[in-house]
Amino acid sequence: MTQQSNDISHSVGLSRFNKFFFLGIGGIGMSAIARFFKLRGGSVSGYDRTPSALTHSLESEGIAVSYTDSLAALPAGYDDPCKVLVVRTPAVPQDSVLLQWLQSKGYMMMKRAEVLGLLTRDMRSLCVAGTHGKTTTSTMLAHLLHNSEGRMLSDVPASAPKQQQGNGVNAFLGGISVNYGSNFLHSDSSDIVVVEADEYDRSFHHLRPTMAIVTSTDPDHLDIYGSAEAYRESFAVFTSLIKPGGVLLRKAGITLESRLQHGVRELTYGVIDAYRSADSDSQQGTNTTLPDYYADNIVTTDGEIRFDFHGPQVCVRDVRLGVPVWVNIENAVAAMTIALLNGVTEDELREGMASFRGTLRRFNTLVKTENTVLIDDYAHHPDELRQSICSVRRLYPGATLTGVFQPHLYTRTRDFYKQFAASLSLLDRLILLPIYPARELPIDGVTSELILKEATLDDKELCDKTELPEKLRAIAVNGRDTKHKQVIMTLGAGDIDRLLPDIVQQIEK
Repeated sequence: MTQQSNDISHSVGLSRFNKFFFLGIGGIGMSAIARFFKLRGGSVSGYDRTPSALTHSLESEGIAVSYTDSLAALPAGYDDPCKVLVVRTPAVPQDSVLLQWLQSKGYMMMKRAEVLGLLTRDMRSLCVAGTHGKTTTSTMLAHLLHNSEGRMLSDVPASAPKQQQGNGVNAFLGGISVNYGSNFLHSDSSDIVVVEADEYDRSFHHLRPTMAIVTSTDPDHLDIYGSAEAYRESFAVFTSLIKPGGVLLRKAGITLESRLQHGVRELTYGVIDAYRSADSDSQQGTNTTLPDYYADNIVTTDGEIRFDFHGPQVCVRDVRLGVPVWVNIENAVAAMTIALLNGVTEDELREGMASFRGTLRRFNTLVKTENTVLIDDYAHHPDELRQSICSVRRLYPGATLTGVFQPHLYTRTRDFYKQFAASLSLLDRLILLPIYPARELPIDGVTSELILKEATLDDKELCDKTELPEKLRAIAVNGRDTKHKQVIMTLGAGDIDRLLPDIVQQIEK
C-alpha cells in the first residue's frame, strides 16, 4: 500500500491488513469503502448475492467480485486470517456459508459502520444524518468541497488543526453522484472526509464528527428502535459524539435533543417561504426567529429554482439549483453552510450549486417530452413521498400525476401504511407494486393492499412488475393523444430501478 495509506491505516489500527474482503460488496455503502481501500493500494475482493450495475463497475476497477456463497469466493492468498480484514453488512444472513467459515477461522470482522468510525476519528469529518435528505445533502457538500481551490480554514473549531487544504475531498456517499459517476470521492491532498451518517442499526454511533448536519428526525426503522422516542434518542446520542470545538447544524424546527460536548457550537438552517406547505419538520417559515442560515427570495421560473442564501455576515444572491426540486433548497442551505465553514468562497458556492447534477435515484428526470415526463425518486418514507409529490406539483402545475410506488420492507409497511396512503393520495393515479423484502421475511397480513385500501384517491390499482412497462406506455400514449401533460414518478428504495431501462424504452416509443 502507499505511504499515505499506511499512515492512515496505522492511525485507525488497520496497518496489519493488506487484503480486504467484503461480504455484501454490492451495497452502496460497502462499495464506497471497497473503493477507498483499492485506491489506497490494498488488495480488495468481495461477495454479493446478485450482479448489479454497481458490482460490474467495481469489477471494471479491478475488484474481484464473486456471486457464489462458497469458499470459492475467496481469491488465492486470502487464506491467512492475520492479513485479511473482512468487512460485512447486516444484510448478509447468519446462515451464509462464507460468513460462518470466516467466523470459524478467526478472521477479524468489522461492520461497515465500524470501519467508517475509525476513519472519522483522525480526519476532519463532516457527517450528514437525518431520516431524509442525507444522501443529497452529503453529495452536494462533497461536490462543493471537491471544486474548492483550497485555502487556510479560518472559521473552523479552535481545537481542529488549521492546515492548508488542497483541492478535493474524501467522501463516502449513500448514492451514485451524477457529477462523478461514483459513491466515493478520493483526494491525496485533503484531510476532509464527508460521510453519510446512517441511523439504521445505530450505525452512526460509530462516527466521530468534526461537524455534523441533522436534516430530520421523523421516526423510521421502528423494527430496530421500537418507538419514535427511541429513534430520536439515537440522534441525541449522535450529537454527543461531535468532537469538542466542533459544530452541530440542525434544521430549524425538528424534534432533536442536543447533547453537545463543551465548545460545540449549535447552528440552525432553514427555508423562509410564505407559500411553504405544512409538512412535518417544515414549520420554521412561520416562526418569527430566523435560522442562522437560510434561503429566501425563492423564484421558480421555466423549470428553474433560484434563491438567496443568508448567514451571519454573508449573503449569496441568485443561487441556481442544478437539480430544481423544492426540497433541494433546504438541502442546499445545509451543504452550503458547512462548505462555507470549511473555507469554500461565496463565488464557489454559487458556481457549485449551479453545476451540481444530483444523485442517481434522487429525483432524476429520465424522459422529458412535450407531453410526458418520467421522474425516478428513491423516496421510501411517507414524508419523503409527500415532499417529492409536492415538488412535482410545483414544477408541473396542472399536469396529471401518476405515481408507481414499490414499498420497501414489510416492517416499514406495517408501521406506516396509513401514512403512506395519505401521502400517495396526493397523486392523481396510484400504481402499487408488491413489497420489496430486502433483508426481511414476509409478515402475515402485510402486503401492498394495506396501503391500497387506505388510499383515498379513486384511480388506484395493484400491479405486477412484469406488467408495469406496458402499462406506463399506455399512460404516455394517452397523454399524447389528449395533449394533456402526463408526469409519471417511479418511487421506492427496492429494485424498481432495474425496470427503468424497459420503462424508458416503452415510453419513448
